[in-house]
Amino acid sequence: MFRIKQNPLLAKKLGFNRIVLLLVLIAMYCFFAIFAKNFVSYNRLLSAMNYAYFLGFLSLGVTFVIATGGIDFSIGPVMFCAAIMSGYLLTHYHWPLWLCLITSILIGAMYGTLNGYLVAYKSVPSFITSMAIMQMSKGVASVFTKAQSVSWPQLAQENGWYRNLIKTKVGNVYIPVGMIILVVVAIICAIILNKTKIGRYLLALGSNKEAVWLSGVNVKKWEMLAYIICGTLAGIAAIFFVAAYTTVQPGYGDQYNNEAIAGCVMGGTSMGGGLASISGTFIGVMIISILQEGVLAIGLNKNYQLVITGIIVIVAVYIDVISRKRKY
Repeated sequence: MFRIKQNPLLAKKLGFNRIVLLLVLIAMYCFFAIFAKNFVSYNRLLSAMNYAYFLGFLSLGVTFVIATGGIDFSIGPVMFCAAIMSGYLLTHYHWPLWLCLITSILIGAMYGTLNGYLVAYKSVPSFITSMAIMQMSKGVASVFTKAQSVSWPQLAQENGWYRNLIKTKVGNVYIPVGMIILVVVAIICAIILNKTKIGRYLLALGSNKEAVWLSGVNVKKWEMLAYIICGTLAGIAAIFFVAAYTTVQPGYGDQYNNEAIAGCVMGGTSMGGGLASISGTFIGVMIISILQEGVLAIGLNKNYQLVITGIIVIVAVYIDVISRKRKY
């Protein structure tokens, strides 16, 4: 049986990276607490969490793909496609809410399966397949809804109970249920990636795919699985997006590809594959979420957040490239 041993130097790198990320997160929060008016409030924190929920699921999913050495630029539009199609079934065809939520997850899994099949079994570069599926998901959502936006029910309306997935009011206090769910899912993902055969094979694929194949492992099956996990989590992300923001428009979602990948990269997941950290991804997502909320609180345009995020990603990738050069 093929086995992969964890490189102690890489493990040390991940541990150091997580410490640095935590310090960056704390420093960023302190900065906005000082310079942004009314930033230190429970409502601001809840608002940042709303962003972190769906972005967190996207980032966790794409971590598995990047671990294999691949990439997926379709997760944002796939999330929007799942949200708008299942929402259209709910509001126009009056499907039961629970069935629409399941449909959202299945739509994400379907796109992930198609993406993974083309990459693993047809040897199409992941960059090409994900770009094609990105455009496909946008088009399918627009055609299905006749280019109309979809608004999911509010909490007080019929079928509005799904919004309790992100926060539930107990007395006069809102409990961030979504964060609890996200943490649980992140723990499950960490166990899969670090403690199971699935994770060992996926990381091994990113390190040396040929060596894994020569060891008798069905590399196509495991590589495809990474994309299925990614697509499924994109479908779940759609549920949390509409629970936080209600209205979805066709043709959007590209921005969230970049932010999800940014969360992975700054969290220590190597763009070259073979090295990934779920906990690092989680911290990276929180940094992006606090950043976007802080930028708005300080009175700047959201575009400033995009600039800062881009700089952080460039620095993170550069550090990864340098560390790989030193390794070899």
